[in-house]
Amino acid sequence: MSEHQTTEQLVKIAIAALEDIKGKEITVLDVGHLTSMFDKMIVASGDSTRQVKSLADNVQKKLKEAGAEIIGIEGEQVGEWVLVDAGGLVVHVMHPTVRLHYNLEELWGAARKARASH
Repeated sequence: MSEHQTTEQLVKIAIAALEDIKGKEITVLDVGHLTSMFDKMIVASGDSTRQVKSLADNVQKKLKEAGAEIIGIEGEQVGEWVLVDAGGLVVHVMHPTVRLHYNLEELWGAARKARASH
């Protein structure tokens, strides 16, 4: 694969990685107009802390295989909310109760949904 994937390509790879392990409610937000830190944000849910960790691990693995630089990962020790930072793309994998509590989709409300939820 190319060393330099576009953010759109990374989004597709991350979505496929989430779908591989049955991630739920996968939502892609276009946030480039709200922040200069990243262009796209994916929010997804896992049914248990174990699944949340597995989903985030798979996203990280698949993005690395595609040549993306993983800038950081946070939350994998606890597993209720794991963030994978791949530069132009940030992926949040959350336990449903944590997702409901923080409601990132509403927090980033000015963001346009680039892809409908599953």
